Amino acid sequence: MDIILLLKAVILGIVEGLTEFLPISSTGHLIVVGSLLDFNDERGKLFEIVIQSAAIMAVMWEYRAKLTTVIGGLQRGEAAAQRFLINVMIAFLPLALIGLIFGKHIKAALFNPVTVAVTSIIGALFILWAEKRSHTVTVESVDDLTWRDALKVGFAQALALIPGTSRSGATIIGGLFFGLSRKAATEFTFFLAMPTLIAATVYEIYKERALLSFDDLGMWAAGFIASFISAFLCVRWLLRYISSHDFTVFAWYRIAFGLMVLVTYYSGLVKW
Repeated sequence: MDIILLLKAVILGIVEGLTEFLPISSTGHLIVVGSLLDFNDERGKLFEIVIQSAAIMAVMWEYRAKLTTVIGGLQRGEAAAQRFLINVMIAFLPLALIGLIFGKHIKAALFNPVTVAVTSIIGALFILWAEKRSHTVTVESVDDLTWRDALKVGFAQALALIPGTSRSGATIIGGLFFGLSRKAATEFTFFLAMPTLIAATVYEIYKERALLSFDDLGMWAAGFIASFISAFLCVRWLLRYISSHDFTVFAWYRIAFGLMVLVTYYSGLVKW
């Protein structure tokens, strides 16, 4: 196995794990880092799907107790468990439908570092606005969501089809605008990520099945492990962080990241 290729796999796995659940856009970072590592070809795109699945498995492991409770409640016909599942599925629908209709065109036109930079900065401005405005909480926990709350968060998540927007950022900040507490918005983002990323992973692997190769197994394993560990640690850290901090720091990071990409691109320092 090529050591350089393994190193690239580990780097991208760490980037995916650290950025998937933070409001800074994992897709945007993978596009930029993949460009720097010269690993943005079709093989690289398939690899991104593999490491994305590792990140979602990490958050499922973190919330295994809640998932077990919901599954048990569904088997017993409990209303709370049924409402939770319905809310997650309702929130999942907007992105799924819009993605199926427009996803191919969005990828063809917008998956590039300049788009990532611009949307990163625009997203940062929305985060700063959300944190500056008066925040009236009407939903304290994910169990308090109504189907209307879930649908609104779902439409916010659909904005993440634009690379650089950030799926987590769109749902968390959208949740704050719609009256969710910081904890409820963040946790619902994690739960919503499960069907969203699982569906995307299954669909993309099926679509790109011709690229599957046993020779890439070592690269996939290295990236998968790196992504799982970094995502698990990141989710744990984020839950502690939001208990006493807001999301302003991520906004400033997004602005710095976006400006860095634009400056290096237009100055010719980096050939994106």
